[in-house]
Amino acid sequence: MRKNRVDIITLGCSKNLIDSERLLSQFRLNGYTVAHDPEKVSGEIVVVNTCAFIGDAQEESIRMILSLEDARKKGRIGRLCVMGCLPERFRAELQQELPFVDKFYGKFNWTELMRDLGKPYRDDAGRVLTTPPHYAYLKISEGCDRTCSYCSIPLITGRHRSRPQEEILSEARQLAAQGVRELQLVAQDLTGYGRDLYREPALPALVESLSDIPGIDWIRLHYAYPAQFPYGLLRVMHERANVCRYLDIALQHISDPVLRKMRRNVTRTDTCRLIERIRREVPGIHLRTTLMVGHPGETERDFEELIRFVKDVRFERLGAFAYSHEAGTYAQEHYPDDVPDDLKRERLDCLMRLQERISGEQQEAKIGRTFQTLIDREEEDFYIGRTEFDSPEIDPEVLVSKERKLRVGHFCTVQIESAEAFELYGKALHSA
Repeated sequence: MRKNRVDIITLGCSKNLIDSERLLSQFRLNGYTVAHDPEKVSGEIVVVNTCAFIGDAQEESIRMILSLEDARKKGRIGRLCVMGCLPERFRAELQQELPFVDKFYGKFNWTELMRDLGKPYRDDAGRVLTTPPHYAYLKISEGCDRTCSYCSIPLITGRHRSRPQEEILSEARQLAAQGVRELQLVAQDLTGYGRDLYREPALPALVESLSDIPGIDWIRLHYAYPAQFPYGLLRVMHERANVCRYLDIALQHISDPVLRKMRRNVTRTDTCRLIERIRREVPGIHLRTTLMVGHPGETERDFEELIRFVKDVRFERLGAFAYSHEAGTYAQEHYPDDVPDDLKRERLDCLMRLQERISGEQQEAKIGRTFQTLIDREEEDFYIGRTEFDSPEIDPEVLVSKERKLRVGHFCTVQIESAEAFELYGKALHSA
């Protein structure tokens, strides 16, 4: 155990990562040496920031906590704290089942954690970035007002709360001054931004203001919602060169009976019109979506409709997951979990095989074209980068040959020479 060291381990989404980065800064300002997701934890304080979105995420969080039990008992680490989404929902159960944990904290109990350690909490602490220094996630709101049947997020995070625009712009300017060139905007409901503060959709104005900040070369948008979409955003995406032609918008399904049961407040017709308008007003945009299979009541006909929809729309990026009954959600309380697990897995595999084929065809169509590419890291055989159409860690990467010397965190023009379903290969023509 290393005295005066804090290890923070983050599980789940980028919004959790931002919370961990803020907590790292609190510890650093209080004189601790900090580390994030180290291969071997050894701190006198270890904080596990958990996820609880679906059953798989909850199980991953529990496994991580259990993996630290032996180290805690043998004194290889000191105080073990668990915080975030899992104890926000299940604190009483966790205290009973995991007694070796020193204390559990909810998602927003940072001040309590610091107070228990006898340290002050500073509102102006900022963040310790855990991403490569050229990109960062920027959270613009917290919580969600949607009432989707399957989703536990509102139970964890509460009502939607937008951050004031000037506060977001100030943080973005600070990040740019640190050398951040790409902002990944995130929220539980990105497109709901501003309705609570300004009584109207404010995302277009926010993105436009962010795009004026010197040094910000790319702005990427994550976790939009299809209902009440702020169409003014499309003008900004089309006009501003540093707003990536990329939109992460979770659709979940396309069958009207399933959408009604999901309480999505959107129809198949609404969805198709939205996609058509987005692609018309922002030519070349790459759409990332998330789909769910196995929601209560999903029939074979519903699933076949979903498959036809994916074939027709040909999303550039697509992820999917199987429904799981989550305690306290509308679906858990009102619907039987009537799609067998093996059928859920079968449908999920079928959907992802289809998307792999579509992705492969779209990737091959890029052979011979050139793309501005941001280099994220250097490996033994290649530089690894991304185009404006690729978000870090979840989307395809560009593997660039080492014929030219390139700099991590800088842009270069890459000509694509070959492709696989989830990777492009190319050579640098020149670098910025």
